[in-house]
Amino acid sequence: MSLNPDIAALLDMVQAGTESGARMPFPQLTPTQARADFEASSPLLDADPPPLDYERTLALPMRDGMEIEARLYAQRTPDPDNPIPVLLYMHGGGFVVGSLDSHEPLCRAIASRYGAAVLSVAYRLAPEHKFPQAFEDCADALVWVGQQGPTVGLDCARIAVGGDSAGGTLAAALAIAARDDRSLPKPCLQVLAYPGLSSWQRSPSHDRYGKGYLLERETINWFFRQYLRDDADRMDWRFAPLAAPDLTGVAPALLLLPEYDPLVDEGRDYAARLKAAGVAVDLRIYPGMIHEFLRMGNVVGEALQAQDDIAHALTRAFERQDRP
Repeated sequence: MSLNPDIAALLDMVQAGTESGARMPFPQLTPTQARADFEASSPLLDADPPPLDYERTLALPMRDGMEIEARLYAQRTPDPDNPIPVLLYMHGGGFVVGSLDSHEPLCRAIASRYGAAVLSVAYRLAPEHKFPQAFEDCADALVWVGQQGPTVGLDCARIAVGGDSAGGTLAAALAIAARDDRSLPKPCLQVLAYPGLSSWQRSPSHDRYGKGYLLERETINWFFRQYLRDDADRMDWRFAPLAAPDLTGVAPALLLLPEYDPLVDEGRDYAARLKAAGVAVDLRIYPGMIHEFLRMGNVVGEALQAQDDIAHALTRAFERQDRP
């Protein structure tokens, strides 16, 4: 399918801004500047967040004695006597940009659609915090949900993990870790929206869509330089889940991939690896879409459809957990 016309118009605006100097690509900015730019642009793309009855900010303890912030969203106030299932959500941003605020509309939308809770995690960012800090923060957040979630009304028997872009990478890595680490609760679903999964950019989709489709090869390389300590980190499955030698026994997966994304081929490859390992996979390719489309509710209706798809998958997964 051809590029969605509304997406094409957005890309034209981005290109015009770059050519005029009004917009600077991330590799030409400092991480601090890139974060400010990302935060400023996010509200322009996403639909207004729906109202919810419950929102709470939490401080989650980490293994190094520090705390990170997390934000809990739900349609109703969670009750320890009647706990609700939860999606542990990791925001995108190449491990360098993104925040609870940039992804609040998306997390609110998901919580409003499936009627349970979303816990969004403010894992620490690079380059101040190099690999594997983001993964360790998210793993510690998952431990917290399993151990302390019931005290705030979360059902630790019904947990999903999810994220977009780098957040999808982290969710996929958590699903692998939870299979092997008894300290981690086992998620019943992993929701992976256009995740980065490969160590290298050597697929046809990287060649085809690596320039001019919002997420560019140069930007990906810049993210990697900020996050990784050295090239050896590239082969660690906590950064590149496709490097995991075995995917048997990980949680069922929903993969949401835009057609015009440099990462789409590695997403397809991961779906094939999961299926070959006997893991249930729901692979969805969104024609005419680009990276980040899930947070573009003000631009394309497909963003809202993908949010509905996530909500339906979560509902089904949690219902399966309820069955004897």
